[in-house]
Amino acid sequence: MPCVWISTWFGAGLMARAPGTWGSLAALPFAWVLHEFGGPIALACAAVILYFPGVWAANGYMAGSGEHDPGPVVVDEVVGQWLVLAVIPAPDFVLYVLGFALFRLFDILKPWPISWADQNIAGGHGVMFDDVLAGVAGAVALIAIQVYIWPGVWSLSW
Repeated sequence: MPCVWISTWFGAGLMARAPGTWGSLAALPFAWVLHEFGGPIALACAAVILYFPGVWAANGYMAGSGEHDPGPVVVDEVVGQWLVLAVIPAPDFVLYVLGFALFRLFDILKPWPISWADQNIAGGHGVMFDDVLAGVAGAVALIAIQVYIWPGVWSLSW
């Protein structure tokens, strides 16, 4: 069933513990390849494009399970993770680890407005959108780190 494969990101969300973390980890190799061959713009575009099949797949999985935002649905983590990594000018192991950690931090803690979106937007958009906001928050934090703590790594000219 395609909605199961997409929503669980090819089964990563079916791991017994911490499916969101597994989904974020499973996003990294895809991100690296997209980043390597198309740069940050390709990665950002892939995140935007995946959002829409992600909504469809999340809705399909929720209809089958009867749950709101079921744990195995991790396509939202993939989109959010890719958004964070799209602010890195080129694939870099240390920045990917940092981007992964920042995304997980914002996704788990859910500061406002992420918590608002999580509690107030229903359906597949609700599943996806709070992770988009966590991705944007992680991206902003990663840019700040690259500009103020690790200057010279990030550039607007990519």
